[in-house]
Amino acid sequence: METTPRLDKYLWSVRVYKTRSEAADACKGGKVSVNTQPAKPSREVKVGDVIEVRKGAVRHRYQVLALLGNRVAAKNVDPYISDITPPEELAKGAVRNETILVWRERGAGRPTKKERRDIDRLMEQV
Repeated sequence: METTPRLDKYLWSVRVYKTRSEAADACKGGKVSVNTQPAKPSREVKVGDVIEVRKGAVRHRYQVLALLGNRVAAKNVDPYISDITPPEELAKGAVRNETILVWRERGAGRPTKKERRDIDRLMEQV
């Protein structure tokens, strides 16, 4: 009898997150939902569940095809999870990857903490 894995372990196993603790933190932070319901890291995953993961401005959607207990190689992930993210969402990520130049006066030195936060806020809006 195969046991149902925890959500954080499953997301790590299918390489949505690099570490299991990253997956758990995302769940705790409200960035992961299962079947449109906010999910805790300990939630059990079932075949057919739709997992929505927010990374930056993009909301990735995955459908669980099969369960697994251990991490698999990236090329072996396809039998376990299907990426059903709409193309419009993926386009949001492509826009963010475009290069944005922030111009500073020559000799102005490094940005202050406040200037750095302003720059970060500007980058998040794009």
